[in-house]
Amino acid sequence: MNNRIVMALYQTFVKRGFATLRFNFRGVGKSQGVFDNGVGELSDAASALDWVQSIHPEAQSTWIAGFSFGAWIGMQLLMRRPEIRGFISIAPPANMYDFTFLAPCPSSGIIIQGDGDEVVTPGAVQKLVDKLRTQKHITIHHDTIPRANHFFEHEMVDLMGSVDRYLDMRLDPNCPIR
Repeated sequence: MNNRIVMALYQTFVKRGFATLRFNFRGVGKSQGVFDNGVGELSDAASALDWVQSIHPEAQSTWIAGFSFGAWIGMQLLMRRPEIRGFISIAPPANMYDFTFLAPCPSSGIIIQGDGDEVVTPGAVQKLVDKLRTQKHITIHHDTIPRANHFFEHEMVDLMGSVDRYLDMRLDPNCPIR
C-alpha cells in the first residue's frame, strides 16, 4: 500500500471526494498471514470493500483500482461485485495470470501499460484489451505510456495524467459511458 503508484491512485481518488481505502494484502508489510496465490488476497479485497461500504453507505458509486498483482485481484473483485461501476487497471499481469474470468466484463474501465515494461509484456496486455473490447455494453480504454517500465519510474506524471483524463471523462455528468 506504500508503493508510489498505489499512493498516487489513492491521492487522486481522495482529491475527487471518493471514500478511499488502500491496504496491504496478507503477508505484505505488517499484514498478518502469508501469500495465498490470489485466493486469500481476493477475500482480503472483498472484506476491505465490505468495510468501506459499511462506513460509507451513502456512496453513489464504487470504483476499483489496482497495480500489477493488485490489478488482477481488482479485476476478479469486479466480477463478483455488481456495484463496481468502473476500474483502473495499471500493468495487469496478463502474461502471468489467467484473465479469462472477464467474460463478460461487467464494467467499463481503463487499462494502462508501459511500453517498456520488463515484467508484464505489452503484447499480453494488448491481447487482453483486444478481447475485452469485443464485449458489448462496456468500453475499454487503453493507454500505453512511452518508455515506461513496470514501475513507471520516470513516467509517473504521464501515468497519473492518463488516470486523471480518464476519470475526468467518466465522472463528467454528460459522459455516455456509465
